[in-house]
Amino acid sequence: MRADAQRNAEKLRAAAAELFHERGLQVPLKEIARRAGVSHGTLYNLFGTREALIDEVVTDHAARRLEEVAQQALSIEDAWAGFAHYVEKICELQATDPAVADVVSGRYPGAERLMTACDRTRDAAQRILGRAREAGALRPDFTDADLVFAFAANALLARSTGEAAPNAWRRQAAFLLDGLRTEAARAQPPATQPTEQQVHDALKDLGDTT
Repeated sequence: MRADAQRNAEKLRAAAAELFHERGLQVPLKEIARRAGVSHGTLYNLFGTREALIDEVVTDHAARRLEEVAQQALSIEDAWAGFAHYVEKICELQATDPAVADVVSGRYPGAERLMTACDRTRDAAQRILGRAREAGALRPDFTDADLVFAFAANALLARSTGEAAPNAWRRQAAFLLDGLRTEAARAQPPATQPTEQQVHDALKDLGDTT
């Protein structure tokens, strides 16, 4: 790569990192190019797609933060405390880091490295849920799909209340956790568990409306 192209690529990576973390992964690519001081065409010539740019500047950061939270949760001896820690910290990441909030949604399947990181995150979440269920602390009918939807709802709440009520998500996360304890369960959910494809389709549709 020529020296001028390398300089432009570095400018674009820096601008993308700033805007993704300020506003999330859906920020218009033209704005990234504008902040970098290069043309829209230069961005496409160097990176090709939004997903390629995401993999360049977001994946390692998001994977590291999500892995840290999962490992912290799994290191907590009490299974319920570990589960509660995981839920609270993921919700906090969604509220404070818009890029990570979008990563948790899994809305960018074209970003291959990112999807690999998301798969690892899902595997860790299943272990955390499994521990809490096996300990008898988490109601047995709460599934990983339910957790995905809970995080999706929190992401919307955090994004919409970020300026007016930045701590609103904390109150809702507390209510969620309190209602998930085994002793809080009063009835079976009125609907069956969605399939993996239904979860994927729902999150995609949700992402298209934000």
